[in-house]
Amino acid sequence: MKDLKYLAALTIPISAFISLYFKGYLSYFTPFYAFAIIPFLEVLLPHDTSNLEGEQLKKKSKSKLFDWMLYLNIPMVFGFLFYALWDVSTHSYARYEEIGLIFSIGIVLGVNGINVAHELGHRQHTFERYLGKLLLLPSFYMHFYIEHNFGHHLHAATKEDPATAKYNQSLYSFWFTSTFRQYRNAWKIQNRLLKSENEGFFSMKNDLFFYTLFQLIYAVFVFLFFDTVGLWFALASGAIGFLLLETVNYIEHYGLVRFKMPSGRYERVRECHSWNSNHVIGRIVLYELTRHSDHHYKSSKKYQTLDYHDISPQMPFGYPTSMVLSFLPPLWFTIMNKRVPVEMRKTSD
Repeated sequence: MKDLKYLAALTIPISAFISLYFKGYLSYFTPFYAFAIIPFLEVLLPHDTSNLEGEQLKKKSKSKLFDWMLYLNIPMVFGFLFYALWDVSTHSYARYEEIGLIFSIGIVLGVNGINVAHELGHRQHTFERYLGKLLLLPSFYMHFYIEHNFGHHLHAATKEDPATAKYNQSLYSFWFTSTFRQYRNAWKIQNRLLKSENEGFFSMKNDLFFYTLFQLIYAVFVFLFFDTVGLWFALASGAIGFLLLETVNYIEHYGLVRFKMPSGRYERVRECHSWNSNHVIGRIVLYELTRHSDHHYKSSKKYQTLDYHDISPQMPFGYPTSMVLSFLPPLWFTIMNKRVPVEMRKTSD
């Protein structure tokens, strides 16, 4: 039964159901649940620093149960998304209700969409990677697959990485720099991959071209079936989804730096280059994303087998709570700046 704890991630779309069904001020129930109730529970519940070992590790790494708990997110995400699009395009609601529903669906797209897409995007099986890309579609962030896998994991905690926040950089500045630089980097990486295989821009191997095409088709589909109201809802909720991703990117590597060796190359990515959290609620709702150092150490490891490392810098709060703090830059700087290793501050600033 303990293995089913990750079903707690589905409480996010369930909270969206409450928002969609009741409307009114409960349209905001999902953001309230994600950024008030969950952080409150994180403070109450203990940390868990235990790691899997031996036979238990082998058993859980091979169990398909953990994969199916990921796959469940696909019908949940698209089911709630298209129901919301139908609902707002066929009924008239107050503006404050529409905004609440946009945030509620956007949070589902970020937590159960992009976050799960990130996990599936690192899998060895092509079919699972396709599922991951599908979950990126409604947030209009399919380029994330290329930039993250071929860019971020190579350049994390360096100035070359747009997804690493500098020391004293605010979240809102980071949203701007990371979003645009990641998209630009994705095209650079794609062009480099095409050249390495002697392929031109209009090659069938130009994945980013097709990602762009699929996203345009999705937008046209929404417009044709759900009118202008549905299109704006889809665009706005998609933006909330990818801004949540960028908020997580912000807290994952804030102020941390890999130093250059005498050879001019950066030191390899180590456990000290990502912020971690062992707060139980954040761990299970985000499918162990909070054990981020081990993910960078070996990105092919499945979420249920990720380890805690003593040398990893630890956040004083869980990821959901830390996201809330990042929305308030002065408070974030007060809490986090003193935790960034001294030798990294000058280099990162």
